[in-house]
Amino acid sequence: MKNMDTISRFDTISPLDYRYYGDNPEFFNRLRPYVSEAANIRYLLRVELALVKTLAKWGVCSVDVAHEVEEACEKITPGEVYDEERRVHHNIRAIVNCIRQHIPQESWPYVHLFATSSDIMDTAAALRYKELIRDVILPDLIELEDFLIRMAREHSNQVQMGRTHGQHAVPTTFGYAVALFVSRIGSRIETMNAAHQNLRGKLSGAVGAFNALSLYTKEPTQFESDFLGELGLKPSNTSVSSQIVEPEPIADLAYSVISCFSVLANLADDMRNLIRSEIGEIVDPYHEDEVGSSTMPHKMNPKNFENIKSLWKEFMPRMFTVFMDQISEHQRDLTNSASSRFLPELFTGFSYAVVRMVEALDLITIDPRAMESNMIKGKDLVAAEPLYIMLALQGYPNAYDVVRTLSRKSRVTGAKLIDLAREDSELADYLKNLPEEHEQLLADPGLYIGDAPGRTIATCDYWERVCKSIGRTLRTEGKTHLKNAAA
Repeated sequence: MKNMDTISRFDTISPLDYRYYGDNPEFFNRLRPYVSEAANIRYLLRVELALVKTLAKWGVCSVDVAHEVEEACEKITPGEVYDEERRVHHNIRAIVNCIRQHIPQESWPYVHLFATSSDIMDTAAALRYKELIRDVILPDLIELEDFLIRMAREHSNQVQMGRTHGQHAVPTTFGYAVALFVSRIGSRIETMNAAHQNLRGKLSGAVGAFNALSLYTKEPTQFESDFLGELGLKPSNTSVSSQIVEPEPIADLAYSVISCFSVLANLADDMRNLIRSEIGEIVDPYHEDEVGSSTMPHKMNPKNFENIKSLWKEFMPRMFTVFMDQISEHQRDLTNSASSRFLPELFTGFSYAVVRMVEALDLITIDPRAMESNMIKGKDLVAAEPLYIMLALQGYPNAYDVVRTLSRKSRVTGAKLIDLAREDSELADYLKNLPEEHEQLLADPGLYIGDAPGRTIATCDYWERVCKSIGRTLRTEGKTHLKNAAA
């Protein structure tokens, strides 16, 4: 049997470890400080240290004790903590014992003083996820948003056949189709930014009523605020909780991630459908050694977009677990203890999908000729809507019904819709009064793109400003954190 110290990623169970997160060194090294179990322990130690620092500021212990604890926290390894947990069967008490083993006995009373386990765990989780979103996920999402903005701008005037229900609808532009995702992802960036800033911590004890802290001070909520301020967090609005932090801020963050994941899955679907052989408006190149099928040598598969959709299918249902974790009987039970440990997998899977989406979009090329060809194939029938609107504006009473009838006749006979309309004596007087620009549009329905270019540019301008502002805030918060940590 293999020694656990020599285990490889291929000995692990999760595809995240052996295939996605663990198979990409750059991605692995960016995420590991936040999502690994070693990271979890480091965050727990940071919270215990923040507590002792607050005790020192309040004069409960000396600054020297805080320095001793800080040095101890730098030495403790995850293996050491887990060995101690196997002995005492309690994860937080194991951390407390490990800290005490590295400091003088006279300093022991100040480690974990006034705290219950959830004060440490819930505060560490909030800090961990806040920094993960701030340092990795939101910057990557903004990079994706910037890429889509550039794509939308570049193709804002590229006429494309619009589709609803998989059928030709009316013309649009490819840039406008992309701009819709610019808007949807932009709104998710705003939501996620607000959610990560709203994560809360606590130091209110076993039932959340500050029983322990009230033995020392008549201002326990101020002590809690000072403690959380060490970490850049806040308590609930009124410093109320049970043994655990109110679960809704974490649920809101998870929802913001999963709802954005759904947008990525939708974008992936749209892109891979445009790659389909019978549409071909996007070309997905492949490496010369790449194999698309084990038996069909000609095959090329849009696997990057398919992978994103597949990852979404795995992680989207985990929102149900997050919702169930909102329920904890009385002041607290342990029914969310195991389930909440899997939350970093959601953030990791989503983060991987964001990075892969950027890579996938960077590889594809747009084929304007295919878009023009598909437009030509369907442009006669898609003149139906503008024709009906024009007749209605001229006062024809049954415009929709007559154009619907002519459209069906066009499908059966192959005659052009506009020719059938001009041959209809009842419509002649209405059609002859059309403005010149309407005549031009009926002659070339590819001109019927409404305000697609204008809305594309306006959408790109708006979300570019929003994301630049959010990006500046994230960088400022990150620098402030590093400065405070150094201090």
